[in-house]
Amino acid sequence: MDAAELRQMQAPIKERYKTDPKTAMITLKAKGSTDSEGIACKVETGRAIAMAGLHPATGGSGLELCSGDMLLEALVACAGVTLKSVATAIEVPLRTGNVYAEGDLDFRGTLGVDKETPVGFAEIRLRFEVDTPAPQDKLDLLLKLTERYCVVYQTIKNGPKVSVSMQRM
Repeated sequence: MDAAELRQMQAPIKERYKTDPKTAMITLKAKGSTDSEGIACKVETGRAIAMAGLHPATGGSGLELCSGDMLLEALVACAGVTLKSVATAIEVPLRTGNVYAEGDLDFRGTLGVDKETPVGFAEIRLRFEVDTPAPQDKLDLLLKLTERYCVVYQTIKNGPKVSVSMQRM
């Protein structure tokens, strides 16, 4: 796909969102079930069932997916797709590329070993490696726009309002 094809594909969608902004607000949903053996949660991914469980650092077997890894994987996936989309739009030829996410967390927090230790990632690093003949100023623009338009990155960075509730089934 080239820049013209991308613009042509997105033009009617953008126009609809401009004329009727309410159509741009979409609720994405995820569902999981705890109806499994062991300490695990079956997550419906839309394509398959992913079994998430405890990370080995908290006593897990390592056979199930770790939700922390899944968060980083979602960041990599979103950032990679955004990078490709932006590169196409601004005509930066990418021969190949890799996207890496790393996150540091202290498991003493989630295990309650130390009440002062925060639960969750203390730092997340996102890195791109690209093979392209594009000049540095185009790469700088590519990074800036990828950062701006990556949904998962912006969600992590800006911390949206989050609510939690519980009800009986």
